[in-house]
Amino acid sequence: MSAIIIFVLLVVLMLTGMPISISLGLTVLSFLFFLTQVPIESVALKLFTGIEKFEIMAIPFFILAGNFLTHGGVAKRMIRFATSMVGHWYGGLGLGGVVACALFAAVSGSSPATVVAIGSILMPAMVKAGFPKRFGAGVITTSGALGILIPPSIVMVMYSVSTNTSVGALFMAGVVPGIVLALMLGLTTWYRARKGNFPRQPRASWAERWQALRESFWGLMLIVIVMGGIYSGVFTPTEAAAVSAVWAFIAAVFIYRDLGLKDVPRVLLSSANMSAMLLYIITNAVLFSFLMTSENIPQAMADGMIGTGVGVVGFLLIANVLLLLAGNFMEPSAITLILAPILFPIATKLGIDPVHFGILMVVNMEVGMCHPPVGINLYVSSGITKMGITELTVAVWPWLLTMLLFLVIVTYWPPLSLWLPKMLGVL
Repeated sequence: MSAIIIFVLLVVLMLTGMPISISLGLTVLSFLFFLTQVPIESVALKLFTGIEKFEIMAIPFFILAGNFLTHGGVAKRMIRFATSMVGHWYGGLGLGGVVACALFAAVSGSSPATVVAIGSILMPAMVKAGFPKRFGAGVITTSGALGILIPPSIVMVMYSVSTNTSVGALFMAGVVPGIVLALMLGLTTWYRARKGNFPRQPRASWAERWQALRESFWGLMLIVIVMGGIYSGVFTPTEAAAVSAVWAFIAAVFIYRDLGLKDVPRVLLSSANMSAMLLYIITNAVLFSFLMTSENIPQAMADGMIGTGVGVVGFLLIANVLLLLAGNFMEPSAITLILAPILFPIATKLGIDPVHFGILMVVNMEVGMCHPPVGINLYVSSGITKMGITELTVAVWPWLLTMLLFLVIVTYWPPLSLWLPKMLGVL
């Protein structure tokens, strides 16, 4: 009965148009004051200890690094390098967009940032080269979703905070799936370009490719520094986030000089606003998780589901459907912080690896970012392309089907996620 009241109250508040964070907070406070005997003092203590986690510090640092890179011209150099490598194939600029999104995802940790950084540069170039607007929009909207799968990923940090799973293991587990999804999106792009006989770029010489690599080197070095530092044991993922912010600042201001010192306060303020929003959601989600645990709801749901004999295959199917439905109404951080504490105990009781389940959740959220009504990437792309949401929805469907096929693969073939972490000994 408690579970029904909590979820009905939360849904009703969200349907009023209230922000997710406030809906969570009001749900918890209403239940605590009127429907339970939990001492308010213990709630305050749980709130303090729940957000007193070192891993949470990674979030503002990764946001800051992404903003320096987005404003600092790193994206255009990555696009130039990517198109020099694959631009001579069918749909060359589109393929370059997929590669550039994968590279930028590996330094930003955010899907909307990836769509803005790559799309705002690449879309005008694709239209000018003769590509249909829908084709370019489909490529950028879906490839930008790689931002939360290819590490570093802010959503993975949130999953780690919610479930006490290793951030390092999650980052490593996202590498192979991220590359595979990028390849599948690239294949879809190539096939549709070949079918439509879309334009190709002239083949770049090796000298031109070398020049493009040199220009993008300092941005690409961030991938080596962050990932190499984490898995060599030089620093933790949270320390890596701080290092990435410092390196992005140096690259944007002193090496590329695309940002002046006078622009730094603007970038800092933008990062602080985004960080405050996410940390406020985390704070309320910690209270929501505490309320769920105190009412024994996740454990009861786990026992009930196991009692029905649904099994691993059935549970994963149910989890996927639930996460995809949630993607219709909520953005990734809210989905992670609300549903991870509920689904995670069931997954562990069924023997599903926590890291594999984390990657499964992230892939679901990637799909959710690309379909209406609350697909964040759709709205960001709409601002860039000046296309309506309905038209964008039609534009992305071939790539969206590819992502759904990938979701099935990553769900029922755990080695895709777990092979690399096990090989490196982080699992």
